[in-house]
Amino acid sequence: MSTLVGKWKIDILFMLLGGPRRFGELRRALPGITQHMLTAQLRSLETDRFITRTVYAEVPPRVEYELAPAAQTLKPVFISLIEWSREWRVQLAQDAQGQSRTS
Repeated sequence: MSTLVGKWKIDILFMLLGGPRRFGELRRALPGITQHMLTAQLRSLETDRFITRTVYAEVPPRVEYELAPAAQTLKPVFISLIEWSREWRVQLAQDAQGQSRTS
């Protein structure tokens, strides 16, 4: 599991759940990440075989990143986390409303 440790790796994998993404798309979708950090995180995920990198022979060059077959098995985990976080946010909002009424 240490291969997924890093501030941005989970976010990157989550973005790739929706399909292949180009570097610029990932960078725009992850505010605060530097170009250097995104490159490093993508290389690490590629080395650990969580993602694949496809270079197209075009001018200008086009590179896409997508989940590798082994990482596709993470989809149910991510979906469960998303559902849990939605339920948790609702609960937190209800708790906050209850506290504001008693204050």
